Amino acid sequence: MQITRATDYAVRVTIHLATAPVSERVHGPTLARAIDAPESFVSKVLQQLVQAGLITSQRGMRGGFQLARRAEDISLLEVVEAIEGPTQINLCVPQGPNCDRKEWCGAHSVWVEAQEALVKVLAKASIAQLARDSMSNLAKLHHVLPAKRVESRASRKSTGA
Repeated sequence: MQITRATDYAVRVTIHLATAPVSERVHGPTLARAIDAPESFVSKVLQQLVQAGLITSQRGMRGGFQLARRAEDISLLEVVEAIEGPTQINLCVPQGPNCDRKEWCGAHSVWVEAQEALVKVLAKASIAQLARDSMSNLAKLHHVLPAKRVESRASRKSTGA
């Protein structure tokens, strides 16, 4: 099982918007560059996130996109389901007459347990926490990279390169 590229982009977009100042709107092309994704694809993802009520859009010179609610109040599950639809690990998991074998199938209880675990993990992860984690990881990365660059410059000078 793998999430789609659209869902991956939706997660990246919402995390990026969570790092922007609350009153700031971010233009679509800027979001596409920030998440390293094709602008046309991101545009479609943004439309789906607007329809799901997770982000808002405003046209015009001062327009752009921003989160519709506080990042703390948006779960990763909401973002995933905005793009993928309701989380359903197998057709037999929802209640109702959708599988004739679910009453006696040995795997049914495993599918139910797996879905419950997946939903719980995704629902627990807030976009705010993911944004904080991303910023922290970026800060660590930038803290490490300049030192490596300095070392490589220093080693080039000493070797005459």
